[in-house]
Amino acid sequence: MAKYSEEFIESILVKVLPPQNRSKRDVAAEAGITSRTINNWLNRAREGTSKSIIIPPESKTVNEKISLVFESKSISPAKLPKWLREKGLHSEHIQLWEQEFRALGQTSKNRDSKETKELKLKYKKVKKELLRKEKALAEMAALLTLKKKAHAIWGDDEDD
Repeated sequence: MAKYSEEFIESILVKVLPPQNRSKRDVAAEAGITSRTINNWLNRAREGTSKSIIIPPESKTVNEKISLVFESKSISPAKLPKWLREKGLHSEHIQLWEQEFRALGQTSKNRDSKETKELKLKYKKVKKELLRKEKALAEMAALLTLKKKAHAIWGDDEDD
């Protein structure tokens, strides 16, 4: 198993992370390593087990962002700057992510209320259609009953 320097690992990760966003396969082929190795390095960097490699805030996943926002809320204001430096973040990142999550919640609420209105309208139409069909069915049942009674009273009509 080859041991790579932190500088080499960081240079590879810089290529696959934003802003370059090159494919892992291309970078791996260029460097003579496997894409699985790059995945392992990315995982180590995300988990924080590799101290010199810091994943840029722009490339963090939604789950990582949520976790960092919650974690930042549990840290005292005096210790927050040190924590942010360790994570490679600025306070603006946390604030921006909070705003994104709030906006996402509002979008979800708006979408849900729109879907609710559409479903209520569809329900109203279906209910109206069902009522119309029930009336038609009741009318047909009444006509059939009258036909049977007329047949019982007057018998078969020979003209039919």
